[in-house]
Amino acid sequence: MDRAVALGSEVGLILVGTADRSGVPHVAAASGISDRGHGRIDVTEWFCPGTLANLEVNPGLAVVVWDPGRDVGFQMLGESEGVEETAVMDGLPPGAEARDPLPQVERRILMRVDKVIRFSHAPHTDREE
Repeated sequence: MDRAVALGSEVGLILVGTADRSGVPHVAAASGISDRGHGRIDVTEWFCPGTLANLEVNPGLAVVVWDPGRDVGFQMLGESEGVEETAVMDGLPPGAEARDPLPQVERRILMRVDKVIRFSHAPHTDREE
């Protein structure tokens, strides 16, 4: 897990996979990841409403970090242990509310990692790291 978090911090692109109650998947991109110790990480971003709605009904998560240039990556599988607000924007410009607004709250997903497996474009097994 240490190597996965280090790679995520290095490449700055973390993919967060969630699913709704009926199993319909949703993938979001994030830029912040850190190790909380004891098999736990957190992923921080201005997450879209779909990610948050899914976590309310299904705590299962897949977090992928991948360096496509070297084709090295990891997939961390586990469950959300909650979501924390880390920052709030100070409003939108006038008239922006009428359009499809961007997320106004940065959040941190707290995750318990149960399994870490390799992730790459090249053929690979889902062998646990």
